[in-house]
Amino acid sequence: MQYQYKKDLNKNIFREYDIRGVYPTELDDNTAYTFGLGFGTHIQKLGKKKCVVGHDNRLSSPALYAALIEGIKSTGVDVMSLGLCTTPMFYYACIHLEIPSGVMVTASHNPKDDNGLKFSFDESGCCKGDDISNFLQELLVGEFNSGTGKVFPYDIEKDYISLYESNLHFGTRRLKVVLDPGNGTTADFCRKIYEKFPIELIVINGESDGSFPNHHPDPSIESNLEQLKTKVLEVGAHVGIAFDGDGDRLGVVSNTGQYIPSDILMIIIIRDIVNKVKKKQFLYDVKCSKTLSDEIERLGAEGICYRTGHSYMRAKVSDDDMPFGGELSGHIYFRDRWPGFDSGMYAGARLLEIMSHTEKNINQLLEGINQYCSTPEIKIPSTDVKKVEVVNKIKEYVISCGYSFLDVDGVRINFEDGWALIRYSNTGPNITARFEAVSEDRLQKIQQEFLELVNSYNI
Repeated sequence: MQYQYKKDLNKNIFREYDIRGVYPTELDDNTAYTFGLGFGTHIQKLGKKKCVVGHDNRLSSPALYAALIEGIKSTGVDVMSLGLCTTPMFYYACIHLEIPSGVMVTASHNPKDDNGLKFSFDESGCCKGDDISNFLQELLVGEFNSGTGKVFPYDIEKDYISLYESNLHFGTRRLKVVLDPGNGTTADFCRKIYEKFPIELIVINGESDGSFPNHHPDPSIESNLEQLKTKVLEVGAHVGIAFDGDGDRLGVVSNTGQYIPSDILMIIIIRDIVNKVKKKQFLYDVKCSKTLSDEIERLGAEGICYRTGHSYMRAKVSDDDMPFGGELSGHIYFRDRWPGFDSGMYAGARLLEIMSHTEKNINQLLEGINQYCSTPEIKIPSTDVKKVEVVNKIKEYVISCGYSFLDVDGVRINFEDGWALIRYSNTGPNITARFEAVSEDRLQKIQQEFLELVNSYNI
């Protein structure tokens, strides 16, 4: 197929953590080809001659993948072609092959008609913020290298499975586990990995289908886990685990069918590793409950609240040499005995490893935690311009009121009896909010105060 350099790139698809847009109206094959031209040219300036490329199971991914590779190799860069893989498999391929430059074709948990590109230029890791905006300017200038790169197919699956086998050490308890890959990319791999361990496995929505026919592939939204809850209760499973479209996030359901948010799940993990790691410092994002920070403090460790986003969180955990971190969205980062990248399948396996060494269920593993009243993450439709204006106005209001706040990512307003978070999404035209308080009455008052402000500004 003949591809063409696309001069009129849609600038709105170049977001804070990656590139995402609707295929083919916002992001098409020529966009991927143009990206490849720029990517190959850019990494050569950094002294790189090879890169790694993979794609998820979305229906548009093979076409974008082919165009991307054509663009990269036409600049003279060689491509290690992974084909279909999860995003964590792509991350590990870059580590295993010692080739830090790479591109993954995926839109993660976005709707089925979306697609995108996650990428890294060099050892500094996933591109974010200024990396992406500056690269867009290079694409618009359109000055690219010319050459003839080669494509080398590489199957990372065997190496990736071996990483799990050498890393995990299960106990004597045999668990019954329901997995829900949601017809996403993990459907091709989760059974092969989890069957390596002494568990009784049931898989639902286990056919790979990039149209996601059964539910939206975002396990951080409780309504997407209804089938998983039902199956866990039906078969009497100890736990249910769901993955997102490209496999870098997870959602968990207890044996009673209760959704366990990732910030609460992190407590189980931190309780397990806190006395096994030298540096007792753990990272969490601004959306996480005070229940988590309370527990970290109770354990004699230090909690660090940071901005949302896998690119930022993964870099922070690594740069500050922390053993563990995570986000409410289900991105979990292990660095105690895992290479630091976020993998839903690995995070799920670590939970199972913990449970295999005890007779306790998930609720018993969470005994003694502080309880607060909280909302899930609330998404408020806006525009990419307006969402920034709204958050800035909220910050001005907070300052005028003399409230205590953290502005590492949006505005998190801290009260003695609760908190409010107002931030803009970096993956779509939305404002996101979350609220928490010591009582339902106080929660409603905090929520009312700030949602009314958001709605008044978001006109």
